[in-house]
Amino acid sequence: MDAPVQSFARLVGIMDDLREKCPWDRKQTIHTLRQLSIEELYELADAITEEDWQGIKEELGDLMLHIVFYAKIAREQEKFTLEQVMDGISEKLIARHPHIYGNGPDGTPVVVNDEEDVKRNWEKLKLKEGKKSVLSGVPKSLPSVVKAMRLQEKAKQVGFEWDTREQVWDKVLEEMAELQEAVASGSQERSAEELGDLLFSLVNYARFLQVDAENALEKTNKKFIYRFTKMEEAAAARHQMLTDMTLAEMDALWNSIKKQNPAS
Repeated sequence: MDAPVQSFARLVGIMDDLREKCPWDRKQTIHTLRQLSIEELYELADAITEEDWQGIKEELGDLMLHIVFYAKIAREQEKFTLEQVMDGISEKLIARHPHIYGNGPDGTPVVVNDEEDVKRNWEKLKLKEGKKSVLSGVPKSLPSVVKAMRLQEKAKQVGFEWDTREQVWDKVLEEMAELQEAVASGSQERSAEELGDLLFSLVNYARFLQVDAENALEKTNKKFIYRFTKMEEAAAARHQMLTDMTLAEMDALWNSIKKQNPAS
């Protein structure tokens, strides 16, 4: 038995033991595991962002455990088996990579020149499999920034896409002007709608720059946390609290910290 297969079989066996003998594991359902799975995925995302390879390894293990756990519960309820899960994804990958595993649905060879061709073929094959919309594969629960990016990527695969990033920037400026008009009108509802449009167009512009908008925003979040924490520390060193300082004084501290370490 190959080492990966042996290791996976060991994990499945441990899951069988836990489900039978551990009070906590016996009690779990797909619903009680759901939030835990989401948290594990975010922990993996953090490890990836930080390029923490040890952390990535550990979080992948945690996610793999959850996959085995869901499959175990499904087998108990006679819904599906772990083998069916693995066979299903294997068949899907083979069917959606005809340029590697065979011809297209019409029997003709499939030729791809780059990753964009692969993505377009993937979406076409999904629609032929009975998907109602090219957007149907975007999860409803995705964070909004990630969802916007995925929606735009999906639409691109059927040709619904700007030609140049200059056009996208013009759209950003258009949405910004519409937001300003909405704010001036005093309508909270319209302002919220136009702000959403502006954010969506900014995510689109980030995509054209080949920048991951979610990662870019998270880096800014971390930069803000670092600078704000340093500002608190600097104030404490002066025996002050931020609440006792004027905005001008805090701004001076902020700029000093920014100057000392522009990247953080």
